[in-house]
Amino acid sequence: MFILDGRPLSPDVPFEHDGISYPANWLRLASPEERTAIGITEEPDPAPYDQRFYWGPGLPKDHGQLVEQWTAQTRATCGTLLVPTDWMVIRQQDNGTVVDPAIQGWRQDLRLACELKISGITATADTDELAAYLTGADYPAWPADPSAPQPEPAPEE
Repeated sequence: MFILDGRPLSPDVPFEHDGISYPANWLRLASPEERTAIGITEEPDPAPYDQRFYWGPGLPKDHGQLVEQWTAQTRATCGTLLVPTDWMVIRQQDNGTVVDPAIQGWRQDLRLACELKISGITATADTDELAAYLTGADYPAWPADPSAPQPEPAPEE
């Protein structure tokens, strides 16, 4: 990151200094000596951080609030996945048309997966552990809808 007069400079963005306008490509084309001559210093870029869990590098958000937020989000996601088949359950109650057992099993699997995800969230001890769980491979995976179209197998050669 380039710094001039305490302000960061972005590559490919024109800037002005001491009454001189510099074109957008000047930082890329200038030598280190030319940048130093007008007072530009180079610092390492700030450490990246996940804004869902941290206020800044090494500044975690409140774990308790995150647990509440992600628990609510997980329940909402489960509900969103269940909604398209709710009519089948209502139809069964209304006129006795039986819901496909595969759909019933999938709906139960969704509810079980939701509760397991919430248990995983509440079992975390701090924000770092919560972030690791939520960004891992297990959290975003939900049971596959049995009525969704399946990918076609690759043709044999």
